[in-house]
Amino acid sequence: MIYATTPLPIEYKEVKLDCGYRLDILVEKKVILEIKSVTELTKIHEAQLVTYLKLSECKVGLLMNFNVRVLKQGIRRIVV
Repeated sequence: MIYATTPLPIEYKEVKLDCGYRLDILVEKKVILEIKSVTELTKIHEAQLVTYLKLSECKVGLLMNFNVRVLKQGIRRIVV
């Protein structure tokens, strides 16, 4: 099952937020796809995906940049 724009609830020091973050795409509750369209992917984009992976307890994420000539060049796989 694929979930688009999935809310990611957060709990910190007994404070619960129903929608702390929004995942772009969640696949089978195992893989997060973070979609971008930027000139180049930077460390902040990777940090954002790593944060989502840790909070959701998913292990694998794909950071996808659609602003490239060949899509294969715009995909980064991140595993935590």
